[in-house]
Amino acid sequence: MNDPAFSIVIPTFNRPDRLLRCIATLDSLDYPRERFEVIVVDDGSPEPVQPLLHDLRVRFAIKCHSVKHGGPAAARNIGAAHAAGRFLAFLDDDCAPVPSWLARMEMHFRTDPSALVAGRVLNGLHANIYSEASQRLISYLMGYFNADSATARFVTANNMGVGREAFLRVGGFNARFRGAGGEDREFGDRWQQLGFKLAYCPDVEVVHYHHLTLRQFFRQHLHYGRGAATYHELRSDRRASHIRIEPFKFYRDLVLYPFTVRNSKRRLAIATLMILSQLANAAGFLYETLVEACQRLRNNANAQEPR
Repeated sequence: MNDPAFSIVIPTFNRPDRLLRCIATLDSLDYPRERFEVIVVDDGSPEPVQPLLHDLRVRFAIKCHSVKHGGPAAARNIGAAHAAGRFLAFLDDDCAPVPSWLARMEMHFRTDPSALVAGRVLNGLHANIYSEASQRLISYLMGYFNADSATARFVTANNMGVGREAFLRVGGFNARFRGAGGEDREFGDRWQQLGFKLAYCPDVEVVHYHHLTLRQFFRQHLHYGRGAATYHELRSDRRASHIRIEPFKFYRDLVLYPFTVRNSKRRLAIATLMILSQLANAAGFLYETLVEACQRLRNNANAQEPR
């Protein structure tokens, strides 16, 4: 049997219903079933998901690897290590790709098989204002950082494709990121620093069904801020160029972005949530920076103690 063209890697933790819905949507892909496999990495769920997968009736190969809880970055690396496909397509368990997802991704790889394909993510929960605001923020960042395809530099791990050998050569995601947030940004930055290309391909789409409450919205962006601090520290460790601070216009346009969307009746509320997201992000960044500084001080003190 020939190896598949794609290995779809899905990390999951304690969300069996969402995982099963995600896998069900893969059976609707406009792509030959024998040309892709699905690799689920159970990231230490309290109730293992592998027994649930045995009962699925799908027309494609599906594997499951259960690992100790270490976060989505480490789980994706495990999936990549067990992949047989030439290309890796990363997806989250609360996402549903549109039917053309893999076909479109393959089309871009035919143009440049060495590129990282960064796809577009759409919100599937329009009635949930927190989910809508969170996705609007991602859409704004995609538009801002990827406005010029030649200099695109923003990618989200819930919709990206990359050659398996190149992914492993670059070192995969950094497992230091224990939560979701920052690991994709760091990988994309490291990928480009090593001379590889990042291609933003908005026709490669998945729909995100991430239900949020106000508290969960705040915590999500707090974690993003913590991930950003780790990202900055890792860049410093590998002596990458300094990240320039975005101008005031970036933040002004971010807050005004909801007002540019047509037929939106909740523009003011979403703009307010955009501001809250940045406050939470800043708080998370400051918190993680302080934690890391304290850890360095402890390490230095321990190193200087006489033995």
